[in-house]
Amino acid sequence: MPDAVFDTASYFLRSFTRPCRILVAVSGGSDSMGVLMALHAAIATGEHPGFSLAACTVDHALRPQSAEEAASVAAFCRTLDIAHRTRRWEGAKPATGIQAAARKIRYELLAVAAEALGADCIVTGHTREDQHETIEMRRARSNGPGIDDGEGEGHGGAGMAATMLYGRRVWVLRPFLRLGRAEIRSFLDARAVAWIDDPSNANHAFERVRVRARIAASDDMQMPLWGGRQRAASSAAAAGLIEDRIRVHEALVAEITAENAGATDDPDWRRALLIVASALGGRDHLPARATVQRLSEFLRAGKPGRMTAGRVVFDRRAGGLYLYREARNLPVLALGPGGQGLWDGRFKITSGGPALVVTADASGRRSAQRLIDAGLPMGIVKRASTVAPGIAPADAAGIAYGEALAEIEYNIAPFDTFLPGFDRIMADAVAVSFGRERYPAPPVHDVLTEMGM
Repeated sequence: MPDAVFDTASYFLRSFTRPCRILVAVSGGSDSMGVLMALHAAIATGEHPGFSLAACTVDHALRPQSAEEAASVAAFCRTLDIAHRTRRWEGAKPATGIQAAARKIRYELLAVAAEALGADCIVTGHTREDQHETIEMRRARSNGPGIDDGEGEGHGGAGMAATMLYGRRVWVLRPFLRLGRAEIRSFLDARAVAWIDDPSNANHAFERVRVRARIAASDDMQMPLWGGRQRAASSAAAAGLIEDRIRVHEALVAEITAENAGATDDPDWRRALLIVASALGGRDHLPARATVQRLSEFLRAGKPGRMTAGRVVFDRRAGGLYLYREARNLPVLALGPGGQGLWDGRFKITSGGPALVVTADASGRRSAQRLIDAGLPMGIVKRASTVAPGIAPADAAGIAYGEALAEIEYNIAPFDTFLPGFDRIMADAVAVSFGRERYPAPPVHDVLTEMGM
């Protein structure tokens, strides 16, 4: 009788461009134990030479039992001769947004473990149920369907991607997105493998648990608005439009011709414009649906004026459209000697030695000349140059920008932390326009894109 779980693991291994070492994220729950066991069984057949497994359990330290559970996973991995590491979330936990914070720290700790264990990628056990829950959560946040107005790229109209690049460092792969939890548990039962049921999965204080209960009580399960391939095709089209229609100057101003500025009826162009705006504003998400609709109306009207959305000014002039960060709520960043930090979500600053203070360059002197040399209108130059970082030693002031004091790199906020695989072509176009290198390719063939459904 065919085994869907084992077959999916075998298919997944065949999708790699070359054999490698895989780090499996194992919490001890049925999904992660299933992906660990399935990959182990597939590799044990000898049909996938060159592959090896390692495992990591992230102990979020949110429950008294978590350390014991991590130890039981480590013991199980020893029975399979799989190298295992436990990484613990140390320190105080946030009072709100705990699940989002846990997700971010989980991927960071997994990335550290992957580096320590020599793994080339990370695999998680996300299932079809996880995909449905994610889609419903994102659908609710976007106030309903309508990816053609920008919801798709900002709120995940295609759901979770089968491949995701974390921190420009390591690819996270989700081979089980088409499998149901019941299939995985049957696979484990057949092999007498136990799993841990996390009590937080029944805690209705968490949004995902509430959504899960609502889905279970409903017969009307909505599927993704877009499939992975459709999302990838739209991203590729948006990438071409970014390259053809948008010029980014000094990572401070995006310039669009008047002819193209109002073409917001084209959903791919709208995606391109909004994603560049998010990068300029240092935001990892797009503006809300209502804001996008107002912005589209403003741009289609074709009249000179300014509108702010997502911390970015859309400055419409007779000669074209200009986008730049609004001069409000610009932070102060203090760096210790040799320290590193992210200023305004836009600039990664690394001290070249001394302690530094990073503020907005109110004078605009350093970047203004470069924007003038690019041929931008003086009004745009004056506004955009004052939202560049000004860097000075902590015991002095008045040194603008400060290339001699620090290394400065632009942070592509929508993609530098979490990049869905189906958006990589678009992300490359954005990165190049901001003077950054392209993102590394995933270790699997593009056929896995469709598994993001």
